[in-house]
Amino acid sequence: MASVVAVPAVMPADSLRTAGTWALAGVLAAKAVGGWGVQWDIRWHILIGRDSFWIAPHVMTYASVAAVAALSLGILLLGTVTGHGARAGMLRTFGLVGTPGWHLTWWGIALTILAAPIDDLWHRLFGIDVTLWSPPHLLGFAGAQVSTLGCLAVTLELWPADRARRQVALAAGSALLLGTFVVLLDPGVHTAFRRGGAFYFTWAVLAAGVLGFSLVLATRLSGERATPIVLAALVVVLHFAGAAIADAGFALARPTPAIAEAIAADPDSPIAIAHEMARRNATPPGRVLWLRLFPLPAAVVMAWLDARRRPIAAAIGFGLTAMAVSGLMLARLPGLSHALPSTLDVAVGLVLVVVAAAAGAAAGTGLGARLVPSPVIRKLAPA
Repeated sequence: MASVVAVPAVMPADSLRTAGTWALAGVLAAKAVGGWGVQWDIRWHILIGRDSFWIAPHVMTYASVAAVAALSLGILLLGTVTGHGARAGMLRTFGLVGTPGWHLTWWGIALTILAAPIDDLWHRLFGIDVTLWSPPHLLGFAGAQVSTLGCLAVTLELWPADRARRQVALAAGSALLLGTFVVLLDPGVHTAFRRGGAFYFTWAVLAAGVLGFSLVLATRLSGERATPIVLAALVVVLHFAGAAIADAGFALARPTPAIAEAIAADPDSPIAIAHEMARRNATPPGRVLWLRLFPLPAAVVMAWLDARRRPIAAAIGFGLTAMAVSGLMLARLPGLSHALPSTLDVAVGLVLVVVAAAAGAAAGTGLGARLVPSPVIRKLAPA
């Protein structure tokens, strides 16, 4: 379905490049707002308990998705209609012509849009309780992450030689990629609560794989040794900002809680577990910002080991540090005192973390090489 095309252009390259610059800025801003919407949505379900597609955080999230879709599709349509994209030797897919980065950005967010009606149907069939790891949610997140990878590719296409703007855009896109994965890891703590044993390290194993992948990829693209530390800190800032936005949203919307009924209807649901863990730990339900701090020490270790030159060793160091930090901090929580691992469980966790970290580093290194634009695309970039 994809092919390289080459026909005369009717639009100057500078005009399309300028449009792409503004579109990328808009996409990154919309993705940040969408991430805050997801963060608010998670707290909404934990604290309020009701689920309707049109609740305020859903509207916020999908308005952001619509903005990303409109901007990315708009750039592809602009390149297609004017003919400039074709002249540049870019890709034609299903009639749309543009760079690989913009295709990734558009087709990824299209997958997220497809997940919305599937999610609504899922709730109609299986109930209103939510978990981040439901199939439609994972489909939506997968599309969003592919779209964010597209933003990284667009950045390299726009500014292969302009270091300052490239680094800023790479940091923004990489922080969004990493932050989404950090949110997706939250149910790993619920798994530790439910099952204990080797599953106590669910969060650490997943973090070694997906966070290691994100940080190795970002470091390879930026070429800066301190990238893991910068991104881990940016994620903390983004999540604290999201918490403040959610608090303000609750104050404005004043939704009526129905959480007691939701817990009574399904006492084994993720929402019920979140409340039980909060009760045992004597903490407010829905406040998981402490989880966002776990990657910071591990990011320092990754930077020290230098993911630019030793990506697999750096990722393994990240994973082992994340395992140690999360394992020790979770062990301090009364709510997980029943789930503490045995020596054998720790050994199993160590093996799984090393394997996941190595796989994540290999994937990040390989993808980083593939995201570098072709010589044809690089010719269009500003000097």
